[in-house]
Amino acid sequence: QVQVVESGGGLVQPGGSLRHACAASGSIFSIKSMGWYRQAPGNDRELVAINTSGGSTNYADSVKDRFTISRDDAKKTLYLQMNSLKPEDTARYYCSVVATTTARSTSSFWGQGTQVTVSS
Repeated sequence: QVQVVESGGGLVQPGGSLRHACAASGSIFSIKSMGWYRQAPGNDRELVAINTSGGSTNYADSVKDRFTISRDDAKKTLYLQMNSLKPEDTARYYCSVVATTTARSTSSFWGQGTQVTVSS
């Protein structure tokens, strides 16, 4: 199957920066998209940013000009650079990978999530 492992996250003061990484591995034939989502307590999970294999990248309005995603296809790794963090960015961040497996089935695979807390 496909494994998605995230790293990064932590506690940071307002205005600070953090960097996440998300590595996909396993029975991957191709990756269609990789993206970051977040969920704060009491809220629905929301899209933060997503990158498709076609090269397009979309960001939530709330993070535009502050967050940047980048992708290393050779390593099957997605990065999320978060700058100018605000308390409202506090949430658990999840990586999602839409991939076709070697069995030629396409599914979404999720990481376990990493906590980001922005507080002074």
